[in-house]
Amino acid sequence: MTTTPEQRPTHSAHASTPAEQRRVLAASFLGTTVEWYDFFIYGAAAALVFGPQFFPSLSATAGTLAAFSTFAVGFVARPLGGLIAGHLGDRRGRKSVLVASLLAMGAATVLIGLLPTYEQVGIWAPIGLVVLRLVQGLGVGAEWGGAVLMAVEHAPPRRRAFYGSFPQMGVPAGIVLSSVAFLVLNAAVSPDQFASWGWRIPFLLSAVLIVIGLLVRLSIHESPLFAEAAASRGRQNRRPLVQVVVQHPRELLVGTGATVAATALGYLVLVYMLAYGTTALKLPRSTMLWLTLVAAVVWLVAIAGSALLADRIGRRRVFVIGASLAAAWAFPFFLLVDSTHTAAMVVAFVVAALAIAAMAGPQAALIAEMFPVAVRYSGSSIAYQAGSVLGGGLAPIIATALYNSTASSTSVALYAMATALVSLVAVVFLPAASRPDTP
Repeated sequence: MTTTPEQRPTHSAHASTPAEQRRVLAASFLGTTVEWYDFFIYGAAAALVFGPQFFPSLSATAGTLAAFSTFAVGFVARPLGGLIAGHLGDRRGRKSVLVASLLAMGAATVLIGLLPTYEQVGIWAPIGLVVLRLVQGLGVGAEWGGAVLMAVEHAPPRRRAFYGSFPQMGVPAGIVLSSVAFLVLNAAVSPDQFASWGWRIPFLLSAVLIVIGLLVRLSIHESPLFAEAAASRGRQNRRPLVQVVVQHPRELLVGTGATVAATALGYLVLVYMLAYGTTALKLPRSTMLWLTLVAAVVWLVAIAGSALLADRIGRRRVFVIGASLAAAWAFPFFLLVDSTHTAAMVVAFVVAALAIAAMAGPQAALIAEMFPVAVRYSGSSIAYQAGSVLGGGLAPIIATALYNSTASSTSVALYAMATALVSLVAVVFLPAASRPDTP
């Protein structure tokens, strides 16, 4: 495949002003933060409380697996959300899809906060949990591609990786907010109160964040590159999904593979470790939440740094550095965590966060630039969401099953290393014509 002018965005007659670019960055960051706050409070609640609340008849391990299974259900819905959003986003534009995704995600999250438990309504409680988790998955699946493309397609030349990193920074920002919410609750209420009703508060607080995110998103304009492409076509792109699958299968595979490691390692470090630390290592819940918070802050700052570096030396080079570090750090990470010494655990989490950030920073621009504007929403969404399912959605379940079958973190470390190698190989074999090696 040869690179078309569409694939490498440049200024056009529709180029946005600096003020509009700032609004777009704010909208991409705030909207994605809200979406991932919603997504991660579910992950934290699944690790800490959903087992006994919604699966009380199961053992502690089985209850945790069941709770993580409902967590994974959201990932099953994410590709569908990406497909629907990609189709609509490539036909009708990015902005309207982003507003709809935020509304769907927010409504589902608030309703989870109001959901009765198994003790109150029996089997309908876990059924309701699964249904609402599916809606969350649809919302997040629709979110990433649109937020990334609005940022990248409004970006000036040589700043696409940095602009594309703002939606990526929304992921750790959402984790920071969710961790702070649970830390405050952990200090403010007793364990019994937290299990009874305290866990609901972070879900209900999502309503405030949604209003803020919507106000910002409604204030921005459509992507200038999409507007130009639509004007030049003179009609809607009727079959973007078919077009991207038929014409860009290799890019889809590479994008999927490139997504596996960052999502898998992110969920291992920031979701699975909550359960691992409190059950296998018998550490206080507050200790694991603080470690998660520190890692997320480092991750957020490092994403911006790696994106700036990617704009200077190339997306692919920075990504390879991150994937290589992630593979090399898998075993040291668990050795340090298993020591249960606080300083050693902080080092483990910080280095892991740096590795994830080095992949996440250039990832948005790297994936978006592989596809032409006409099918970019579809291509980016399919690749990212498929990789997220294979990586992040299954990671807590696989890690829990591996540890319980081997009684050793070595098997989990091997799994973490394998995911890093998958993404490393994918990016090394990125199609030559699609390699964004130069700014």
